[in-house]
Amino acid sequence: MKDNLASIGIGALIIFIAMILVAGVTASVLIQTMNNLQEQALLTGEETLRDISSGLEVTHVSGKKIGSNIDQIAIFIQPLTASDDVDLTYTYLSLSDSDTTLVLNYTTKCFSSSASSGLFSTINASNLSSTTYGLVVIRDIDGSITSTSPSINNRDLVVIIVNTTKCFSGLSTRTEVFGSVTPEYGINGIIGFITPDAYVDTIIDLQP
Repeated sequence: MKDNLASIGIGALIIFIAMILVAGVTASVLIQTMNNLQEQALLTGEETLRDISSGLEVTHVSGKKIGSNIDQIAIFIQPLTASDDVDLTYTYLSLSDSDTTLVLNYTTKCFSSSASSGLFSTINASNLSSTTYGLVVIRDIDGSITSTSPSINNRDLVVIIVNTTKCFSGLSTRTEVFGSVTPEYGINGIIGFITPDAYVDTIIDLQP
C-alpha cells in the first residue's frame, strides 16, 4: 500500500511540474507577442503621425508665355507648418493637361540657389524634358537645400520649373491643368488651374 501511494505521489508531482513548464512557455509566448504588438503599434503610430503632420503646400503657380502658348510654369512649394524635412530628390510631380498625364522627377542639371536672373531666366529650361523638373531656391534660412541634396524644412520656399513645351507642346488658352507634388511621405501639394481665355501679359498668374 505504501509503495502504491508513493507511485501516485510521484506521478502527481511529474504532472504538476509539466503544468508549470507549459504555463511558463505559454506565458513567455504571450509576453513576446505583447511586446511585438506594442512595438508594431508604436511604429504604426509614429508613421501615422508623420504622414498626417508632414508634407508640402503649393502656394501659387505662375506661367511664362512665349508666342501663343505658355512655355514654362513655376510652382511655388513650401513644407507644411511643423513638417519634417522633405527631400525633393524623392519627390515627384504628376501633371496633366486632361489629354496627357506625366510624372516628373528632379534633375540636378537644373538647379539654382537663388533667382538671381529672374524666375524664368535663372536656369536653362531647355535642359528639362517631359520627365524632369528644375529647382530655384527662393528662401533657405539654414542652407539645407543643395543641388545634390535638396532638403527643405520649416519656412523654406522653392520653385519647381517645368518646361510645358516639352511636356504638352505648350499650354494654350482655356486648358485645364491638374496634378500634385508628392513627397516621400506626408501630404501632397495640389495643383489645379485653367489657363486664361487670352494671354495679355508675358508672366501670368495661374493658381493663387
